[in-house]
Amino acid sequence: MTDLGTLRGGSSLAFDINDAGQVVGWSETAAGTHYGFITGPNGMGMRGLGTLGGDVSYATGINDAGRVVGYSYTSSGQTHAFITGADGAGMTDLGTLGGNQSFAFGINDAGQVVGYSYIANGNQHGFITGPNGVGMTHLGTLDGDWSTTVGINDAGRVVGNFATLPAHAFITGPDGAGMTDLGTLGGDVSYATEINDAGRVVGYSYTSSGQTHAFITGADGAGMTDLGSLVSSPPGSTYFSDATAINNHGQLVAVAVVPEPEMYAMLLSGLGLIGFLARGRATA
Repeated sequence: MTDLGTLRGGSSLAFDINDAGQVVGWSETAAGTHYGFITGPNGMGMRGLGTLGGDVSYATGINDAGRVVGYSYTSSGQTHAFITGADGAGMTDLGTLGGNQSFAFGINDAGQVVGYSYIANGNQHGFITGPNGVGMTHLGTLDGDWSTTVGINDAGRVVGNFATLPAHAFITGPDGAGMTDLGTLGGDVSYATEINDAGRVVGYSYTSSGQTHAFITGADGAGMTDLGSLVSSPPGSTYFSDATAINNHGQLVAVAVVPEPEMYAMLLSGLGLIGFLARGRATA
C-alpha cells in the first residue's frame, strides 16, 4: 500500500484508476478547499486538475488515455461536469441538460462520459455524451421522475438507477440506446453500482423478506443472481451485502455482514467465490 499524499492539505481520497496505474480523486489543499487530482503511472506524483472557475473540483473517473471526468464549481457558483484531455490536461465544461448543475461519474475508452444533470423542472436525469465528451444526450427515466448513471463500458452500455419511488437499476443498449429495468430480487428496490465490458452488472437489491443482497447479472444485464441467498444464516439473523465493483475477468468486490456478525470486504472470483460460500455455510 502506497500513500499518494495530498495537495498540501490534510486529506485525500482516491476514486478511480486506469490500466497504467494513473489514479484520480480529490485532495484538500493548503487553502482548505478540495481539488481533483491525477497521478502519473503507478500512482507516482499527484497533480491538481484545477477548476472550471470556482474554488472546488472533484475527479471521479479516468480512462486508459488519462482523460479525467468529474465535476467542479464554476465562476458563477454552479456545479458542472467536466472532461480533461489526455493525462489530465485542461478541463472542458460539459454543460447541463437545461438545469443549473451536472455531475460526471464515468468514462469509457472512447471518451463517452456518463453522469446526471438537473433539467429545467429541477429533476435529475442521467446523460451520456458522444466520444471525447462531445454533446450531452438525455437517457430518459423509463416511468420514473429521475435517473442517474453510475457506469459505462466500452460498448457504451450504461448502468444506473431510476425512480418515481422506489428506485430500480437499469441498463441501456450500446451507446446509451434504450433503457431496460433490471428488476429486483423480490423486493421493491435495486441499485446498480458498476458494469464490465461483457455487460455484467453488479449492485444490490432488497429481497422479499426486506434484506439487502448483492447481485450480479449475466452478459448484457441478462438475469439477476442473488449472491446473498447462497450464504446460510441462522434463523432470525439478517444478512446484508453489496457488490461494489466488477472487472473484465468477472471478479467482483463485495461487502457483507455475516452471521457472527462482522463486516467483511471480499473479492469474489471463480473458486474463490465457492470457497467464500462454503465458509458462510460452515459458520451457520
